[in-house]
Amino acid sequence: MSKRILHVVSNVAHYDDPSHPTGLWLSELTHAWDVFDDRGYEQRIVSPRGGRSPLEPRALKWPLLDRSAKAWLDDPARMALLASTARPDEIDPAEFDAIYFTGGHAVMWDFPDSEGLQTITRAIWEQGGVVSAVCHGYCGLLNTRLSDGTLLVAHRRVTGFSWTEEVLAGVAKRMPYNAEAEMTRRGAEYRKALLPFVSHVVTDGRLVTGQNPFSAKATANTVAERLERLASASR
Repeated sequence: MSKRILHVVSNVAHYDDPSHPTGLWLSELTHAWDVFDDRGYEQRIVSPRGGRSPLEPRALKWPLLDRSAKAWLDDPARMALLASTARPDEIDPAEFDAIYFTGGHAVMWDFPDSEGLQTITRAIWEQGGVVSAVCHGYCGLLNTRLSDGTLLVAHRRVTGFSWTEEVLAGVAKRMPYNAEAEMTRRGAEYRKALLPFVSHVVTDGRLVTGQNPFSAKATANTVAERLERLASASR
């Protein structure tokens, strides 16, 4: 039976200052999509409000605009998926085996307090599915609580875009909060690679997180491996 993946993208188009545009870091979606597509998985996209997901301009320039992201930009059918994403209330979590939170600074504004996304994430986790995120996508896990009231990330190993990487990217002063510090404050065991901007994936059972945009493919491959392992165990 085909696995089903739910991708989460942002609706936010700019920082608090409208002169600084942001949005989905496209390759974080496309690299994962390609991995899951190659395995024949079904995929769908949701956002906090539904509808259009804007794109981060910096990710659309060389050398960050790689073959995978460019292929998506050149495909009207796939671009249409980002023009009309589903709302959380249009999603039945029981239909999905995994949720994958994409990044881009935009998500820092609309992921953490989306009750709809939290409901979906909690349901997928508690039905035995895989919860995953890449880069800033881990902001979507900051406030998700399980049915017993505990935070999903408490006492679990996670990674995501580090504060060092924010500083090196030259955007730290514009951030609404320090995501790494907030994750630690919630009791998560935050871990990062020795060097910034290299692929790094951290797993804790069914929780899979990647540190930065260059971790998307590895994160998706790890999600797929976890799903296959869960399927084998249930046979």
